[in-house]
Amino acid sequence: MLLTDRTVMKEIQNIDLEEVKELYLNPVVRKYLGGPRDEDSMAALFEGMQTSDEKFLYLVVREKGTNHFIGLVSLDPHHDGENIEISYQFLPRWWGKGYGSEIVEEVVGYAFNEMNLQKITAETQMANVYSCRLLEKTGMKLEKTLSRFGETQCIYSIRPNERRIYIG
Repeated sequence: MLLTDRTVMKEIQNIDLEEVKELYLNPVVRKYLGGPRDEDSMAALFEGMQTSDEKFLYLVVREKGTNHFIGLVSLDPHHDGENIEISYQFLPRWWGKGYGSEIVEEVVGYAFNEMNLQKITAETQMANVYSCRLLEKTGMKLEKTLSRFGETQCIYSIRPNERRIYIG
């Protein structure tokens, strides 16, 4: 379990399925993530999150005090096969309130301090300006751009010595 001032992050469990589906079926959330997933693919996707290797992390994010579902954050293999990527999806009602940077900073700190990772990558579409800003705000640096999935993607990264310190 990870905690910030306003959130609680716990490993994904069966009871989280309906809320996680809400993310993956939401066209606004999935606009820059390949679009909504279909119901049929959700079972396999969800099972994969629950049975992933110990070196990967899938956390459900909830608001402290209310237990309201905010979204999902993960550390899992990047498309390049070499790095671990931080990914996140949050329900729109939580956007623009600072939750994203609070959550990303906490998970990055955990990855460096507890998992001993030496680099974390993040990939987002260049068109997703808010996600690019969030990554930059948390100390990530633009490493390169490339074309993938028919769109220009921004690849960001951060190493332990480049990290901002979040006190939560």
